[in-house]
Amino acid sequence: MALKPNSTDTRTRSSIQIFVVVGLCCFFYILGAWQRSGFGKGDSIALEMTKHSADCSIVPTLNFETHHAGEVGNVDESEKPKSFEPCHPRYVDYTPCQDQSRAMTFPRDNMIYRERHCPREEEKLHCLVPAPNGYVTPFPWPKSRDYVPYANAPYKALTIEKAIQNWIQYEGNVFRFPGGGTQFPQGADKYIDQLAKVIPITNGMVRTALDTGCGVASWGAYLWSRNVIAMSFAPRDSHEAQVQFALERGVPAVIGVLGTIKMPYPSRAFDMAHCSRCLIPWGANDGMYMKEVDRVLRPGGYWVLSGPPINWRNNYRAWQRPKKELEEEQKKIEEVAKLLCWEKKHEKGEIAVWQKRVNDEACSGRQHNSQANFCKAEEANDVWKTVGVVKIAVKYIASALSMFMPAFILASHLYKKMDACLTPYPDVSNPEEVAGGKLKPFPERLYAVPPRVASGSVPGVSVETYQGDNEKWKKHVGAYKKINRLIDSGRYRNILDMNAGLGGFAAALDSPKLWVMNVMPTIAEKDTLGVIFERGLIGIYHDWCEAFSTYPRTYDLIHAHGLFSLYKDKCNLEDILLEMDRILRPEGAVIFRDEVDVLIKVKKITAGMRWDTKMVDHEDGPLVPEKILVAVKRYWVVGANSTSVQ
Repeated sequence: MALKPNSTDTRTRSSIQIFVVVGLCCFFYILGAWQRSGFGKGDSIALEMTKHSADCSIVPTLNFETHHAGEVGNVDESEKPKSFEPCHPRYVDYTPCQDQSRAMTFPRDNMIYRERHCPREEEKLHCLVPAPNGYVTPFPWPKSRDYVPYANAPYKALTIEKAIQNWIQYEGNVFRFPGGGTQFPQGADKYIDQLAKVIPITNGMVRTALDTGCGVASWGAYLWSRNVIAMSFAPRDSHEAQVQFALERGVPAVIGVLGTIKMPYPSRAFDMAHCSRCLIPWGANDGMYMKEVDRVLRPGGYWVLSGPPINWRNNYRAWQRPKKELEEEQKKIEEVAKLLCWEKKHEKGEIAVWQKRVNDEACSGRQHNSQANFCKAEEANDVWKTVGVVKIAVKYIASALSMFMPAFILASHLYKKMDACLTPYPDVSNPEEVAGGKLKPFPERLYAVPPRVASGSVPGVSVETYQGDNEKWKKHVGAYKKINRLIDSGRYRNILDMNAGLGGFAAALDSPKLWVMNVMPTIAEKDTLGVIFERGLIGIYHDWCEAFSTYPRTYDLIHAHGLFSLYKDKCNLEDILLEMDRILRPEGAVIFRDEVDVLIKVKKITAGMRWDTKMVDHEDGPLVPEKILVAVKRYWVVGANSTSVQ
């Protein structure tokens, strides 16, 4: 029989616990007021934000009452924050998962050495990647399309290597981009005009495009004026700084390659895919690369191939390649296109265009084709696999209460291998129906109900959920614009949403002045990246326990909603913040939206990162446990101290 507890002891313990809780409440209330008053105006952007804060509807002091204090008691604010030192100047353009020295240790077959190879835990840098001497804020769009400051990417090799093809020219202290390319030396505009005679580029039905082997991304840059947004990619160092130039121009791009792993995009994502002398062996490996393009190409979408081996009979002399070799190359491409059931719409000069069928009804014959090996339908979006999970529990005993600190989960990552199989179409009820659902033209597409939502393909996301999410993000973005008036000014061109959800943040920001890279964390509860593409937006799968496939100083503004709550038990939050610093431009801004206990930990780490921060309440008032932390990265370069406007 259990003994009855002593009532006197019980009352004593209860009194102690009440005293501890009340004491913590008072301490953190005072701490909140101190944090609010101690905001340092670290640079011109922070100063601008502060000047306009009078009409922000921000509560003067943060409220840290116990109803939303969470784990605040676990954070020792009196402890001096860790200070992160600058990395060595040789890391000025460091890309952790595409590091050249590490890449050269991997096989060259099928471009394996150009794929993602991230550093092990003990190899990670724990320092701040510096900007090069003379770095300046890029020109605003559309001037940035044509001009890039030399100091931001001081590499002249392409001005010589691609001089005849009009890729890039060096003029004084800037690079000029005339809009040329290997396949369109007379300019991307004229080239796109040729494509528009075959592909309906101007009516809004072609909105999202994929440029494989993009060079300096002039094709994507000139599509922008036609309301088409292109996701461009190319490998690191094949042509010096090509993707870096694209990003400095303000064009969406990532470091990437078609090798052995799947592209980090969902099925049926792009309205158009493009290769202009991209050097990808399309007919090799049983047409595996064409089959991967087919996976991400929307039913009814277009594939453009320009350059060798198209129309080889008339062009082999100019290309200085054997006729037999070119003939065999084009034959393989045609065979794979037939197996994919693509319809050839055009072949003239050095340009060929195929169109993917809207459904599988016209391709019934391939069901009996021995070469038609079909993938599993449920694996169409499975591009990133996590294995080898190890949990490390760390017990922590507080002075008043016993509790467990969050455990880190360390995982090794395995990217899904590309398969030489055919991705099946979604089922249709009649021959005219578009598999997966027909999309509205853009911009109507942006707020129309996406087919994946309307059909119930995303568990837990209904039409009502989707529409409610849109209204929520209009409200959130309205609050952001009051906090930071530069959002609408054109100052922020390249924007990153690290946990994009249904794409509501990007949709609410939609403007010809900017673009948003919507990231779908691979550990997210719901995979909604396909929904984002169906809205006419672009994005990518990624696990933030690893470095992003981009150069330092890519983004002007980073948005992180609930990201650190999502990852707090998965990997080191310090590593994620250092990666954010790497890819954020000097004087770029970050908006965190998360639970207050999480943001206090984030704020403490950023105190040692040369960032200025400011915590504000949720737009619905101080009693909402979700808060907003705004940060601005100070301007500093190799060998120089950070600057601050006092």
